[in-house]
Amino acid sequence: MSDGALNAASAAPMVRLRARMFQSGTARRRIVLGIRALTIAAIAVFALTTPGFTSPLSINALLNAISFIGCVAVGMTFITLTGNIMSLCLGATLSASALVFLASLSAGILPAFLLTLLFGIVVTAAQGLLIGYFRANPILVSIAGLSLLIGGAELVTGGVRIYPGGEGLQVFKGRIAGIPVETLYFFATVVVGQFILSWTRIGRAMTMVGSNARAATAAGISTAAAVTFAYVLAGACAAISGILLAARYGSGDMELGTGYDYTAIAAVLVGGTAIQGGSGSVVRTLIGVTVIAIIEVVLLLRGFSQQLQYLITGIIVLSVIMLHTIGERR
Repeated sequence: MSDGALNAASAAPMVRLRARMFQSGTARRRIVLGIRALTIAAIAVFALTTPGFTSPLSINALLNAISFIGCVAVGMTFITLTGNIMSLCLGATLSASALVFLASLSAGILPAFLLTLLFGIVVTAAQGLLIGYFRANPILVSIAGLSLLIGGAELVTGGVRIYPGGEGLQVFKGRIAGIPVETLYFFATVVVGQFILSWTRIGRAMTMVGSNARAATAAGISTAAAVTFAYVLAGACAAISGILLAARYGSGDMELGTGYDYTAIAAVLVGGTAIQGGSGSVVRTLIGVTVIAIIEVVLLLRGFSQQLQYLITGIIVLSVIMLHTIGERR
């Protein structure tokens, strides 16, 4: 037997093994997709059979929940795509941004908006620089950022609520063609975010970095710059959500964004963005946000306490992570 024939014969078992592994992985992914479809169908049935869910008041509450959580979730999507899992600081960034916006309204609505946007970007860009360029642990950096924001806000405000220092909040409230203005701002954020991911070089770079950082570096992509830009976008999204919440409630404190980090990452994962990064989209996050918001509204209508809502959200996140793990296992 020739050397070529021997090599072919020895390689045949490996080829068959790889084929079986591929088929097994494909089967698992199909099962996961089936479970997701059944789960979404069950949630839809649960919602539609909940008394009052289709009332105008409930639909308005649903749209508001989607808008406020959604802006933060869009920002979290960029962070997760780069392989940095999540940030525990976006909720605090939202709250601090709301305070900045309310305090600066005396300068006019546009200067206040731009200043707040800049504030959110600076706060998260600093974290992105530490993570991207100095390889700092993203979770530890976000915890440090959270502590600094809470401590700084307490020092500046004395722990009291902040109220508007000027007029113009109506720009971020009301309805246009029957749709809440907050929802229109959120959809604009979704469109811009998806455009960045799909049609810009830096957007594609963020996805490549999350998929394989070494391969991205070999392709000439600055992984540090991509990570930093992801955090810049996350800060801008958190600031927008802070502005919308400040306008809605007419006041703000550091409790405003409590729980938004966890709900946002739940929406990102439920939407199908891979927890290890490299796969996902803002449109998927829109779907995840909608599912999470529906669950929250249904639980509220059925009389569940806030604590039980957090518990159920945690169970959902854990289940999604397990599904991701099963679906991606080789």
